[in-house]
Amino acid sequence: MNPSLAVYGVLGMAILLEVIGTLFLQKSDQFTRPVPTLVMGLCYLGAFYFLSHVLKSIPVGVAYALWSGLGILLISLVGYLVFRQSLDLAAWIGISFIILGVIILNVFSSSVPH
Repeated sequence: MNPSLAVYGVLGMAILLEVIGTLFLQKSDQFTRPVPTLVMGLCYLGAFYFLSHVLKSIPVGVAYALWSGLGILLISLVGYLVFRQSLDLAAWIGISFIILGVIILNVFSSSVPH
């Protein structure tokens, strides 16, 4: 298996767990609901665990930019679909710039394994 594919798979797992954790953060009602709070904590713990493995192959700044940028996009979509939270045009333009930054990092940076 291509090492960069494995790294991206682990990064994808970190992003997915972070998004699920954030979803349950909303459901925890400021930590007043024990089950969503526990799920949130476990997801964040798993997200950081997987992110720590990514840091063996990708510099911390690049890994964090990818992790947080894609996490922002996904949690914005989850917020819209699950919680019916809408974003205005300026917010979507800003998120688009974040995604553009993630694409530039992946396509043009020599810091990211290809």
